[in-house]
Amino acid sequence: MAYLLGIDVGTSGTKTVLFDENGNSVAHALYEYPMYQPQMGWAEQRPEDWWNASVETIKQVITKSGVDAADIKGIGLTGQMHGMVLLDKDYNVLRPAIIWCDQRTQAECDEITDIIGRRRLIEITANPALTGFTASKVMWVKKHQPDIFEKIYKILLPKDYIRFKLTGEFATEVSDASGMQFLDVPHRRWSDEVLDKLGINKEWMPAVYESPEISGYVTQDVADITGLKVGTPVVGGGGDQAAGAVGNGIVKTGIVSSTIGTSGVVFAYTDDVRIDPKGRVHTFCHAVPNTWHIMGVTQGAGLSMQWMRNNFGGMEKELSVFLNNDPYDIMTQEAAQAVAGCRGLIYLPYLMGERTPHLDPYAKGVFFGLSAMHTRQDMFRAVMEGVAYSLRDCLEIIREMGAEVNEIRASGGGGRSSLWRQMQADNFHNPVSTINSSEGPAFGAALLAGVGAGIYDSVPQACEATIRITGVQQPLEGNLAIYDKYYDIYKQLYNDLKATFKKVAVIE
Repeated sequence: MAYLLGIDVGTSGTKTVLFDENGNSVAHALYEYPMYQPQMGWAEQRPEDWWNASVETIKQVITKSGVDAADIKGIGLTGQMHGMVLLDKDYNVLRPAIIWCDQRTQAECDEITDIIGRRRLIEITANPALTGFTASKVMWVKKHQPDIFEKIYKILLPKDYIRFKLTGEFATEVSDASGMQFLDVPHRRWSDEVLDKLGINKEWMPAVYESPEISGYVTQDVADITGLKVGTPVVGGGGDQAAGAVGNGIVKTGIVSSTIGTSGVVFAYTDDVRIDPKGRVHTFCHAVPNTWHIMGVTQGAGLSMQWMRNNFGGMEKELSVFLNNDPYDIMTQEAAQAVAGCRGLIYLPYLMGERTPHLDPYAKGVFFGLSAMHTRQDMFRAVMEGVAYSLRDCLEIIREMGAEVNEIRASGGGGRSSLWRQMQADNFHNPVSTINSSEGPAFGAALLAGVGAGIYDSVPQACEATIRITGVQQPLEGNLAIYDKYYDIYKQLYNDLKATFKKVAVIE
């Protein structure tokens, strides 16, 4: 039996999962680490933490599984997108990584737009300049930390830093590179025009591969500390959304995924390049060679529930210890006791600004309609419904762009919640299904590794061999009109508050 390893360098922790060639999870391990917020709207992590977590989880998985390392035929990498890792000529990390949800770079986005031109920037990179993307982070360092900028030898994404540590190779792949804003997305290569105009040395950029291609091999030093076999191939892998889509079987027209992780994403496959001229959704290269995808992103999806748990879920956390249960499960049980629409309580999940459809780093989280009759259960449910409304924002634009939507598959930590899946089905006016694997990005990365190792013929064939539908939730007729009415108010609230968000930011 052949085995495949998927390593997911997430925001809250790194998860490593070992799969057999039939797609069954054999062993997994998770190692958590902190996110630092030195100032309001900033978000940083230490790349060294990601590497330590990768080493520990690889060792744990090999030990737990009892699998001979020689039978692990390939490694796939995935993880949080857009993060900026800067290395000097001695391969030392120059500063903490500025990660995807950091919002400090609006001025740099404006500068990039002025230098390249908004229309031209979208033509090349398929997206407007965004605070989340890597390019604006590099430009921020150029402006505010010139001593660090002068020492740059390589610019890497989070998972590609782990690739370097595993193999000694500086490489990336098209799906994750699409979110840097340095890639010519239609042509799947670095854009000389963008790099030149922004004053970024092309030699700082890693080699670009297609996602299933082998990009390097495990070194002897790494084999010694992890238990992996020296020479094990490491494929390109994918950004967490593209890899997660592969793990969900989103590799052909008509199948769409709705993912609730720290952020929320609605993801649709496309055979050709489709670009929203308003820049409300992202168009990136897919992990399936020579295809693309459309992706709507809400910044604070699972993050909103995590925030509720950490700040207002003390009782649920204590109870979870007594019941040996997850506090999120208890919160969800409480939310299920509230009625659909929460009697007019509406939550805007803009804790870290917002991308789709607003592209507004100044947007703030809001509870609207709160009254004395509302309860703890209403608050929990309102947060879940607010995230569902934000995902609906994404899906509405994808439909507007002409993408075919026949089947929606739920994934991510939030996708395991039956209540959250029901809210999505009711808001999308579309059935929502689940599949046999819940490992998402790690599973997709492992399938990509299987293609690179020759276990599968292609990415679609890998998905066909390992993925099956396990359940479908139909929309509840009685909830459709309720959510439609509140969704209209939800959309209006942002427009009513937009100017106020900016005023708050100026005061801060």
